[in-house]
Amino acid sequence: MTSTLALLGGQPEVTSVGPHFEWPPIDGTTRSKVAVQLDAAVSIPGRAGIVAELEDGLQAYFGVRHAITTSSGTAALHALYSAARIRAGDEVIVPAWTFHATASPLFHFRAVPVLCETGPDGNIDPDRVEELITPRTRALMVTHLWGRPADMADLAAVAQVHDLALLEDGSHAHGASIHGQKVGTFGLGSAFSLNGPKPLSGGEGGFVLTDDDDTYYRVLTFAHYNKRCQSEIPEGHPLARYAVTGSGLKLRIHPLAAALAFDQLGRLDGYLAGRAEIARHLTERFSRVPGLEVTPVIDGVVPSWYGLTLTYRPDELGGLPIERFHQALVAEGAVEFDRPGSTRPLHELPLYQHPDLLFPGYPHRHRRYPTGFFPVAEHAYQHTIKLPVWHREQDLALAEQYVRAAVKVSDHHKELL
Repeated sequence: MTSTLALLGGQPEVTSVGPHFEWPPIDGTTRSKVAVQLDAAVSIPGRAGIVAELEDGLQAYFGVRHAITTSSGTAALHALYSAARIRAGDEVIVPAWTFHATASPLFHFRAVPVLCETGPDGNIDPDRVEELITPRTRALMVTHLWGRPADMADLAAVAQVHDLALLEDGSHAHGASIHGQKVGTFGLGSAFSLNGPKPLSGGEGGFVLTDDDDTYYRVLTFAHYNKRCQSEIPEGHPLARYAVTGSGLKLRIHPLAAALAFDQLGRLDGYLAGRAEIARHLTERFSRVPGLEVTPVIDGVVPSWYGLTLTYRPDELGGLPIERFHQALVAEGAVEFDRPGSTRPLHELPLYQHPDLLFPGYPHRHRRYPTGFFPVAEHAYQHTIKLPVWHREQDLALAEQYVRAAVKVSDHHKELL
């Protein structure tokens, strides 16, 4: 007898024609604004035009004094580490599980990323930070994985007690908040990505936020030069004499990316509200599916829902391997169900095992961590299935098809053993 599972010859549960998820949403207004920018300027060397409009908009949205756009989120992180005065031999505590760009710029400073265990949600565990602090520890970098805010109150307290620079990578978490305070505004500075699928997208791009003037000038000197630095760094500031050259890097955003991002910024809260509604529906439905566990959202925390993560429980499905379960989901036409790849425990990546081939003479104090050293992060990574979160009411029918696909595979799991 033919199984009802599509993987075994049955009919797929998801019948909607793809693609099932595209981001950012682009309509006629978006196209018009980008087209207008083509005629206005395709190169902006200073803080003017659409670049100034975007940075002003970001300052207002996040409630900060300074926003500096960059060519990517990685560039923003690189600039933020420079502005935090990270030097050769310094140690920076980072989450063991994140996208590599959260920490990889540190290698360029000959600084040492010190990996910290996370909670099951992938965010750094505040209770494990202090044991890693040494006299060389300079900063604590916090991520908000998949758009779910980290425990900033406890992390800020640890940073303050030990006089560490508190930095945030908000690349998944535009608009997320904790008790009304937006992610990216808790420490010395924060870095965000504007890469294609991010909640706020310019296709490519990034930005740094800070309330500190000196940090602002240092970001400018690292990522910009000439006109912008000459016009914004005060004449009496020690960095003013470097205005023409900066640090030698040019990491400014492209005006077309700025135009796209500025258009999307005006729509962001609406997108987030729509995502929250569908996330509530998905969370309630998936919580009743054997084999899948949903992490509840803490009161006062508002995620950006960059992704909805589900923890796979093989013990509830007769030990069915996650690879087989995921394969069956995709066969049902639920192709957006994904297992994280590049966002993984950092110590599994060659760069974090053997940086010396790319960075000759890298500090001998580089730490190598064996498999199993971060049991919570590693287990969570190995058992995570994630799904993008749609934002329109009309997307609810498709979201429900994905739920039915998961229910179907769960109900018929014995046929896959």
